[in-house]
Amino acid sequence: MSHFRPILRDVDFLLPPSVQDWLPEGHLARYVVEVVEGLDLSALEQAYAGRGSLPYHPALLLSLLIYGYATGCYSSRKIERATYDSLAFRFIAANGHPDHDTLATFRRRFATEFEATFVQVLQVARENQLSRFGTVSLDGTKIHANASRHNALSYAHAEAIEAQLKGEVQQLLALAEEADGVNVPDGMSVPDELKRREDRLAAIAAAKVKIEARAAERFAREQADYEAKLAARAAKAAASGHKPRGKPPTAPTPGPRDADQINLTDEESRIMPVAGGGFEQCYNAQAVVDTETLLVLVPQVTQAVNDKQQVTPMLDKLQALPAAIDQAEQLLADAGYFSEANVIACERAGIEPSIAIKRDEHHPHWSERFESPPAPPAEASPVERMAHRLKTPKGRATYALRKQTVEPVFGIIKAVMGFRQFLTRGLDNVQNEWTLVCLAWNLKRMAALRLQ
Repeated sequence: MSHFRPILRDVDFLLPPSVQDWLPEGHLARYVVEVVEGLDLSALEQAYAGRGSLPYHPALLLSLLIYGYATGCYSSRKIERATYDSLAFRFIAANGHPDHDTLATFRRRFATEFEATFVQVLQVARENQLSRFGTVSLDGTKIHANASRHNALSYAHAEAIEAQLKGEVQQLLALAEEADGVNVPDGMSVPDELKRREDRLAAIAAAKVKIEARAAERFAREQADYEAKLAARAAKAAASGHKPRGKPPTAPTPGPRDADQINLTDEESRIMPVAGGGFEQCYNAQAVVDTETLLVLVPQVTQAVNDKQQVTPMLDKLQALPAAIDQAEQLLADAGYFSEANVIACERAGIEPSIAIKRDEHHPHWSERFESPPAPPAEASPVERMAHRLKTPKGRATYALRKQTVEPVFGIIKAVMGFRQFLTRGLDNVQNEWTLVCLAWNLKRMAALRLQ
């Protein structure tokens, strides 16, 4: 008698006849389908012309993408294969098999609709009492672009290569003018070599134009900031009757700098410093996270290397959320977001700022945990009031929530969901993909919250 289970491959049904029998109750795939099919997807549905063969329903395609990002399966080709190999994907696809072109086109095409879907999911969370959205944390993380930093071209290097190629073109033209071609090496085609260098020269010229355009935009920003600083110094001098202390601001220099770069694979990505040291071709992915539930309220991607300029755009997006979603009451952010203008912007938006003024000390004296600083004067500035609040026991306890919320979200997205690099290229496409990533995280988190 055999002591093993029989191997029976020749059976009538390799799987249960109904897809409803494939997955256990409470499976994430079931929850994703339940939420997505309850959303208003009329904008997506109306985008289809209604001609040709019957398309897959947007709810099915969106559910496949969301579940794929939630489980670390991002590639449209891998998702297509998973509809054959994975019970969860097969359940979502209702035993269908959308091809990778359909999935990739759907992901690229509906950026605006995905943003609206993201907000609808937040409304679902609020209606199901999964969150109140009172205190929020803001932070950013660098995510690799779909491009290598070795494909970056600096302005100085572009000019050097351009000069070299122009010299080679002149040499090749001289060879072409020789009647006998004695000096042409065996196997060399002068016209082919000329075309190759002319194509490279055209690509370099186009890259230089884009770098110069970026430099012009940067100069306009720096000039406006310079003039604002001059005006502030002049106003301060007029009010005090004395010359302001410190060095006057330095006027910006127009034109591109030698170190200005452009990536030939994804020109909208930027070389950025990354954790652990070094520089990589990246985008700066931002997120506003609810401290109570770790749900992402606002996803945003920027090309900026630092975070200081991201407070106002994120505040605008927070305030643009529907009235049914509770407005944030307090914003937590690290020292990278600190500026007087950002503190004032928070207060104007009706949000209490808790932005670190400097980096935290790793080993403060034990007495600082229990000290309460004296109350600020009545005429204290917004920054002074915030600094006082951060030194109180309540302020320190509230600010400590930042590390417990937004940073774990980024850690889980990168380490557990495995999302460390964008698949798409270009700022708009990358923004769309980050929205999908955060949408997948929110549904994954909501599925866990409802069981608590």
